[in-house]
Amino acid sequence: MLSVSDVVFSFSPEHPPVARVSPGDMVRFITKDCFCDQVTGASDLVTAIDFDRVNPATGPVFVEGAEPGDTLCAEILSIDVAEKGIACTLPDSGPLIGWCELRTKVIEVREGKAIFNDLVFPVRPMVGVIGTAPAEGAVVCGQPGAHGGNLDCKFMTAGAKAYFPVRTRGALFQLGDLHASMGDGEIGGTGIEIGGTVLVRLHLIKNLPLDWPMLETGDMIHTLASGPEFVAVQREAARQMQRLIAAAWGWDETDAALYLSVRGDSAICQTCQPSTFDMVLRMGLPKEPGKARLLPLPG
Repeated sequence: MLSVSDVVFSFSPEHPPVARVSPGDMVRFITKDCFCDQVTGASDLVTAIDFDRVNPATGPVFVEGAEPGDTLCAEILSIDVAEKGIACTLPDSGPLIGWCELRTKVIEVREGKAIFNDLVFPVRPMVGVIGTAPAEGAVVCGQPGAHGGNLDCKFMTAGAKAYFPVRTRGALFQLGDLHASMGDGEIGGTGIEIGGTVLVRLHLIKNLPLDWPMLETGDMIHTLASGPEFVAVQREAARQMQRLIAAAWGWDETDAALYLSVRGDSAICQTCQPSTFDMVLRMGLPKEPGKARLLPLPG
């Protein structure tokens, strides 16, 4: 099986691919933690690290046949994390600035559980940074956007399918920034940051343009939108869901909006404001039995 381990620190159409695959192929991504091994113990504070080398993503991988206007589906088959992770407070980031000191906490992970002081709780490994290259320019891995990036959605777990717009030939897919556990909002700026491996099967859906990434779990389908202001981000997520409902179910846009209001859920994935990075919001709908899928089946 193909394994890749080279990392980059931005999403860009200029990055040379580390591998080429065909739709339906599986790839194992070997990842570093979000600090790229610069923080390894309690004495290592984030104020001393090189922030140009954070949130590394493994890849990119070129997908044969992927062209602008297509959608790439990354089916997450498994996530295995290391035995030790890091949680840190960040300077000038998050709503609790002024009420906590700079601290690095080493958190052990044993047999699927995290040990935090006198608490032991189950981990839920997830992928924080994931996506495809933008059409032009470079976007640092720590920034979310319409290409994906630092989405930090806690449902980006094994068994989920993530959908990304293809905006450059080959898609140039990459991922990294694993968390053993992370809460909605990630208000302190970190989850349990940890390295590991992710096994992904890549699918291609031709001629399906999306404005924003989407995430499918066992019983829900979400749009993941991002930006600096909540109202604008919520509007972007709602508008994509409204259009998909109307197209899939033959409803007009007003009924689609009403349905979103009575069955849709909005939640914040990441908003450690104040921050230099944009917030991420997900808008989700349940999968309705007997109704057409909002997205075609991949593969």
